[in-house]
Amino acid sequence: MSEKEKIPNIVINPPGPKSEEWHNRASAHMKGYSSQVKQFPVVFESGRGNILYDVDGNSYIDFSAGIYCTSTGHCHPKIVEKTREYVGKLMNCHDFTTPIKAMFMEKLAEHLPGDLSGIQLFNGGSEAVEAAIRAVRTVKDGKYEVFSFWGDWHGKTTQSMSLSSLGNYYFGPRFTGSHLSATPNCYRCPLKQQYPECKLICMDVLEGTIDKEGTGMQAAVCMEPIQGYSGSVVYKDEIMPRVKQICEKRGMFLVDDEVLAGFGRTGKMFCCEYYDVVPDIIVFGKGVAGGFPISGFAIKKEYDWALEKMSASTTYGGNPMACAAGYATLQVFEEENILENVNKVGKFIMDKLSKMKQSHKIIGDVRGKGLLLAIDLVKDISTKEPFTEAGKFVYENAFSKGVAWIPAGNILRLAPALIMTEELADKALDIIDESITEAEKKFGYF
Repeated sequence: MSEKEKIPNIVINPPGPKSEEWHNRASAHMKGYSSQVKQFPVVFESGRGNILYDVDGNSYIDFSAGIYCTSTGHCHPKIVEKTREYVGKLMNCHDFTTPIKAMFMEKLAEHLPGDLSGIQLFNGGSEAVEAAIRAVRTVKDGKYEVFSFWGDWHGKTTQSMSLSSLGNYYFGPRFTGSHLSATPNCYRCPLKQQYPECKLICMDVLEGTIDKEGTGMQAAVCMEPIQGYSGSVVYKDEIMPRVKQICEKRGMFLVDDEVLAGFGRTGKMFCCEYYDVVPDIIVFGKGVAGGFPISGFAIKKEYDWALEKMSASTTYGGNPMACAAGYATLQVFEEENILENVNKVGKFIMDKLSKMKQSHKIIGDVRGKGLLLAIDLVKDISTKEPFTEAGKFVYENAFSKGVAWIPAGNILRLAPALIMTEELADKALDIIDESITEAEKKFGYF
């Protein structure tokens, strides 16, 4: 972005005619687009830093980061340079060691919590979660029952989806041994309780679910430290340590799914660090390589033998290009004080969101950690009834004015790159604020 460039800059109402043409060509064959695309089928052509450009010449402030992936912004020059080197040198050699893989593993291990040092690499989050569960079964001698929370998102393959609240009537039955328990969501408590008077009864329910639904094959709890898909649901500080305690009491593993929350998104390298919890397995992905496809999991050193027994390798996992992107991304984290920026800009955004909440009748809650944030729109502050229609309107309205972001029904998710500036964030929030005001007018709130 040049100093004189106007950002955002909408020169033609999006989606424009070129976007429509390209999208029609693609959608003639490509099916199953996300709600983001279905609601606003703009076609992007390029990106730099915090800015996206579409084929019609419009520019947008990117508040989605490729749905939490482009952690260091679009096309960071250091990552481009390192990845380009391996595009021209060696793209794939299965799981043979390469110098760049060894370098990436060493640097990755430096940033992992505790003694999580046994690593395997994959391509997407679902694949990594599935592999982590296979590692659990290997260590636990075939025990296969895994527990998660309502509203979790662990992926779209069979077992990862079975541990998620993603299903409709096309999906089912859940994979054998998959169980879900009431989520510790204090804003919309499924048990109709109030914190702290509830004394975290949701954790008692989790224990009951494990003990009563389990059949003696209880192996692990798999949880997101902050629920992403469900709208940046931040748990009370006591939750993750309590889950770890519940697992330890029963000889079960805690699998920490940080595909979304990990690698700086919340202001620490891994979200579990906020709670002084070292899980038995941590799953990572999305932002680890600045947008290049790579994921993986790490297991405690005492259990790393399991990876030798479970046929852990994959065709593309740990390919030289991905490792180069991952290595360069971690270098950028270290050299450019990324975590410091996340905390600084995250606080700036949250402070402004809190002020917006006070001035709008349909904002029920604003929440998040670091740059993993959300606005929860409601029809009534007291009933907290989700305002899905307003969510759709605000998402599309703000997008049309130059904010590329993430919808989730009544919940609007804010996930800028970790290099976001206060100046651009302020512009984006002004557009969102204006769009919420327009929604309130449209739906008769004043």
